[in-house]
Amino acid sequence: MRQNAVRFLAGASLLTLAACGTASSPTSTPAAGGTTSSPSSSVSSSASASTAKPTSGAMVKGAYLSLADYQKSMEMHSGTKVVYFFHANWCPDCRATEESLTKDGVPDGLTVVKVDYDTATDLKAKYGVTQQHTFVLIDKDGMSTKKFTGAKSGAAILAMAS
Repeated sequence: MRQNAVRFLAGASLLTLAACGTASSPTSTPAAGGTTSSPSSSVSSSASASTAKPTSGAMVKGAYLSLADYQKSMEMHSGTKVVYFFHANWCPDCRATEESLTKDGVPDGLTVVKVDYDTATDLKAKYGVTQQHTFVLIDKDGMSTKKFTGAKSGAAILAMAS
């Protein structure tokens, strides 16, 4: 009996790792009420947003920031496409995407918000996220308008969010 349980857990772990950013499935999911959780680590400031909201007609600078930082500065990003990035430190695709976002930056007009996959269980439930390396495009009211996986750079996230 114990041997079967160990095999089951090993198989489930392999399936979880194998699913790390392998599919792309746009969906529309209405957001439910609830609170949000902050990610366990801060995002590098090398790709963070400027401190002032641009004047009318100007493109908002691209940004990659933690959920906590986004929640403090939501108004600054209101003119951008906001995409929640469900990130897990143990996921190779998530780490590669984060490296690309911090090294190459985020395209103007896009805000990528790092959400800790392992601790933000309320947001995972709210947006129907079942695997790490999932991206959720949200509207100004916090409603999900599209869900996808597989993007590895800011340009790919923007293209898939469009």
